[in-house]
Amino acid sequence: MIRSGDTLHNPVTGEVIRFVETAADTGGEYVLVEVVVEPNGAVAAAHVHPYQTETFEILEGEVTFKAGKETIVAKAGETVRVDPGTRHKFWNAGETDARFRTEIRPALQFESLIETMFGLANDGKTNRKGMPNPLRLAVIANAHYDVVRLPFPPAWMQKAGLAMGAPLGRILGYKPTYESSLHPDAALAV
Repeated sequence: MIRSGDTLHNPVTGEVIRFVETAADTGGEYVLVEVVVEPNGAVAAAHVHPYQTETFEILEGEVTFKAGKETIVAKAGETVRVDPGTRHKFWNAGETDARFRTEIRPALQFESLIETMFGLANDGKTNRKGMPNPLRLAVIANAHYDVVRLPFPPAWMQKAGLAMGAPLGRILGYKPTYESSLHPDAALAV
């Protein structure tokens, strides 16, 4: 379970996330994280949060966002808001670390998703972009369907695919959440 002050590192995507306020702290209203993205680091894939708003406040460096059809290069002091249902991704095209705070509102199962995806990356169970194999991803995506989806195909088609893929993934032993096999402190960045 994620607590305020916990810090997770994804060695594949080049992201470090520190949980400033958790769902438990805010009664599920939001999660507040501080993120550092190393040069050439990026979120694992373009995605959509169907029910959540993400607000990114850039603290240092610059972060490039693709939100909907718009490309935004946000610098320190600027804020980018991504509304529910908007396809988006971000990356650090700069030569130094970028740092920003993100508020995810409402919290839903955001913490569980991040803990799962970062744990898999830490244990070498993702591809070079930070994504697990398709059947494991189907189990995770099915359990976190209210938190994150792919921007395509349409949601109904994704749900149909998950209805087939997730049970097969479960038969193979995949679970909707994942805890790193590393000692808990080893998965946490300092």
